[in-house]
Amino acid sequence: MQVIGWLLVSLATVMLGGAQPQPAVRAAPAAPQLAAAVQPTPPVVAPPVYAPPSYAAPTGFESYKPYLMARARREGVREATIQATIPTLRLNSRAMELDRAQQPSATPSTQMAPFAPYRAKHVTPVLISRGQSRYAQHWNHLQQVQARYGVDAAVLMAIYGHETSYGSITGSFDLLDALSSLAYEGRRREYFESELMAALKLIDAGIPRWRLKGSYAGAMGYPQFMPSVALRLRADGDGDGYADIWSSEPDALASIANYLRQAGWKPGVAWGVAARTPPTLNRAAIRNPLNATRCPRVFARHSRFLTVGEWRALGVVPYSNAIPDTELASLLEPDGPGATAYLLTGNYRAILDYNCSNYYALAVGLLADAIARR
Repeated sequence: MQVIGWLLVSLATVMLGGAQPQPAVRAAPAAPQLAAAVQPTPPVVAPPVYAPPSYAAPTGFESYKPYLMARARREGVREATIQATIPTLRLNSRAMELDRAQQPSATPSTQMAPFAPYRAKHVTPVLISRGQSRYAQHWNHLQQVQARYGVDAAVLMAIYGHETSYGSITGSFDLLDALSSLAYEGRRREYFESELMAALKLIDAGIPRWRLKGSYAGAMGYPQFMPSVALRLRADGDGDGYADIWSSEPDALASIANYLRQAGWKPGVAWGVAARTPPTLNRAAIRNPLNATRCPRVFARHSRFLTVGEWRALGVVPYSNAIPDTELASLLEPDGPGATAYLLTGNYRAILDYNCSNYYALAVGLLADAIARR
């Protein structure tokens, strides 16, 4: 439904509209410049308080644009960027459909699905082989990144492989259209509006609009960063002075390392190790009494932290000596008692910060071990 009071704002939208200039594609890695000619700032119409229903009718999308323009101005986005992008945004119904499909169940299951099918899909012989090939190809560079950021180089390659199949699948959604559509839809309006503002700031920083392609939810480039993360953490890995996460593998790997470092990665410590649990293990005694504020269902499946030596004393036997007995680790039994368990260090939680899913983080760790042949 469309609020009558928006008619005046819609009229202002027509007055502010204009043809969108086509971005110039530059071959050089240096950040391209925005159009030299900046149109005079048009009269600013005071935006209304925008509060559409959770699933607003598509006919109201045009009336949402003046609000976005006003917010972009408040956040310091250049007027030339605003005029070149927001008036021509298009509602993407497909992005909205995909987002609705991701809503959590009203009655979530307390049981984990078996890990084996997920592992078979995401730790495949093809991903391992291609990862090993790229690991060897980028060995010198990866060693430099590991020395600079302290993050396991094989984990960087595994995340790259898991996220985009080593750069071959990065998404084709127009990010500005997708983010504005999801913000307008309203289920997570503030989150997607903030990411839209970050995408506009990337354009201000010299990233051309045509570069901003990715998933329906806004993840982009080789590392699948959201725009706000790209603004903060993309890194120059090849020393050319330009942090290009869209076409430079060295930059993408350095950017992933930068992310994991800020997420608390501890140098020189493995992510985790598979282990065998005894039938006598008292699981009530090792239950984690803390309630996580982020991803509580994910962390609820972890035990409390003990040293690896203390786990050994309880009869938990690691399958390798990848983690010293003095290191703290929590226990995860993805397939329940009697099946393969995992002792997980704080570095596993850094991977969870990248994508808060136990199966994602386990698959990344296992793929990394296979890539490094350890």
